[in-house]
Amino acid sequence: MEPFHPADKIQDLQYFGEFGGVNPSISDSSTYTFLSAKTMFDTFEGNAEGCYLYSRHSSPMNLYLSQALAAMEGTESANVAASGMGAITSVIMQLCHAGDEIVSSRTIYGGTYAFMKNMLPNWGIKTHFVDITKLEVVEAAINAQTKVLYCETVSNPLLEVADIEGLANLARKYNLKLVVDNTFSPLSVAPAKLGADVVIHSLTKFINGSSDTVGGVVCASQEFINDLKNVNNGAMMLFGATMDSLRASSILKNLRTLHIRMKQHSHNALYLATQFEKDGLKVVYPGLESHPSHAVYSKMLNKEYGFGGMLTLDVGTLDRANALMELMQHRNLGYLAVSLGFYKTLFSAPGTSTSSEIPLEEQIEMGLTDGLIRFSIGLDNDIERTYGLMKSCMIELGIL
Repeated sequence: MEPFHPADKIQDLQYFGEFGGVNPSISDSSTYTFLSAKTMFDTFEGNAEGCYLYSRHSSPMNLYLSQALAAMEGTESANVAASGMGAITSVIMQLCHAGDEIVSSRTIYGGTYAFMKNMLPNWGIKTHFVDITKLEVVEAAINAQTKVLYCETVSNPLLEVADIEGLANLARKYNLKLVVDNTFSPLSVAPAKLGADVVIHSLTKFINGSSDTVGGVVCASQEFINDLKNVNNGAMMLFGATMDSLRASSILKNLRTLHIRMKQHSHNALYLATQFEKDGLKVVYPGLESHPSHAVYSKMLNKEYGFGGMLTLDVGTLDRANALMELMQHRNLGYLAVSLGFYKTLFSAPGTSTSSEIPLEEQIEMGLTDGLIRFSIGLDNDIERTYGLMKSCMIELGIL
């Protein structure tokens, strides 16, 4: 397969502002005027390229950002949304109807889990949650009603790795759609190149990188994006999770440095994970050979961008986890906060925060312990210094 260079694809896109600015101009309008009624009709029907009708349908800046993200993922098209959940829910509701079923990874973002477990049954849609790393278990859960395989490239928060090529083969075998949330691994993995039908991101995280904007995107074929935006039955159109043009502009600017940031996130995370493992700590990071799916991830990986910025550390109990996070924040080593992809390290206990939607008994079954800390490693310039300070916190608390 021909090498895919996503950062180059983004860099090669060229958008001039209407007055020659190096950044495209932001259209601060919710509605657009027409010189003829026929052009308005054609635009409403989706038959007048380059014309805009109403910003819930599309706007210039949202299209610029969508084009850049499609280039990054290597898909024909993309469409941005107001949040990652706006993207996820729209895709699922576009693909599934009453009586349909989904086979999903058991470890996924808590909001996605809650939507599938608690809300989809209201529409007659059932989800089977399985260990996505075992293809035989995935295949055994597929039946005549299954329409979608759903996974995260690297799962939140346990950092399990999906074999996207293997899942894509199953999807083709049973005529299913493979939907992959690639939020944890932008640039590092290109799921569409591995056979995924739909790729989703929460733009809030690494892609934007400054924790000041909420957003999402769906990257897929032109046909599927057109379906999502259809004025009569398109889920993204009718659910109305529209991204604001100002936010799209902000994300597009930050996207241009993603390749630099991801290299540093990955470099720092690998260094810390390696040191923590040498210290005898219970650390999980896909870049470590001790990770159960290290070989699978290595095969999928665009090695230039590394294994990502996410790692977990299990310190035994929730009290110890909380004490360590509070002390690290006090020592200015990061912030006790949810989300990820920020320039500063963020840490949280997912069992009581971002994965709290998952019932306790299911958390225990999947291995989500109350002493688990999820780290989004930042862009620290001197990661050796950071490690030394983190280690001193652990020694002070008796963790080491």
